[in-house]
Amino acid sequence: MRTIKYVLASAFALSLMVSCGGEKKKEEKKEEKVKLGVRKEVKKTTEDVNDGSIVISGNDLMKFDKSEIKVKAGQKVKVTLRHKGKLDINVMGHNFVVLKKGVNMAAFAGKAAASKDNQYIPKDTKDVIAHTGLIGAGQTTTVEFVAPEAGTYDFLCSFPGHYAMMKGKLIVE
Repeated sequence: MRTIKYVLASAFALSLMVSCGGEKKKEEKKEEKVKLGVRKEVKKTTEDVNDGSIVISGNDLMKFDKSEIKVKAGQKVKVTLRHKGKLDINVMGHNFVVLKKGVNMAAFAGKAAASKDNQYIPKDTKDVIAHTGLIGAGQTTTVEFVAPEAGTYDFLCSFPGHYAMMKGKLIVE
């Protein structure tokens, strides 16, 4: 009787070890896929635009999929913002705002946070070159403008608290 118990216990332990080893291989494959996905995302962070059409996406993690956009001075630029998240506009609304040179992003974001009635764009500011409307999950909005003179301009989402993570540079050449 004891021999049978030892044989069954050994067989059970052996099957656990074999099955655990298989899980580890599956986890390693998942990690490789995640790493590849990150590399693809990094490649998308810069977009050099020849025809002036830009598509930028925001998500529920408060991130734009691009952190740098290059255009030519005087070029007509069309920015399409897509909200790829699942949260409502009142919880996780996004917009795309291009600021003039030298504008303090934190100061602008403070004014914007107090402008809920105007989709978080201050009414009295002259600090904005262009902006989209505020959108929520699954929505898309577009803004068209003429690229300003050569230089580097900040862009951000002005929904309260988002500017710290949802920002980037518009490089005009």
